[in-house]
Amino acid sequence: MSGRQAKPLKAPKKATKELDEDDLAFKEKQKREAAELKAAAAKAGGKGPMGGGGIKKSAGKK
Repeated sequence: MSGRQAKPLKAPKKATKELDEDDLAFKEKQKREAAELKAAAAKAGGKGPMGGGGIKKSAGKK
C-alpha cells in the first residue's frame, strides 16, 4: 500500500435550513441594493473623466 488515504469525491450535502420572513426580507434588500449599485456604476462609467482640469500651470510666469 502507498499509505495515502483517498478523499471522498463529493462533500456531503448540507442540510437546507428554512428561511423565515426576516431572512427573506434581508435577501430581497441585498438584491435590490446590488441592482441599484450596478445601475449607478453603469451610469457613472458611461461618462468621461471628472473635472477635466489636469495639472494647473502657475500664473506667475512672464
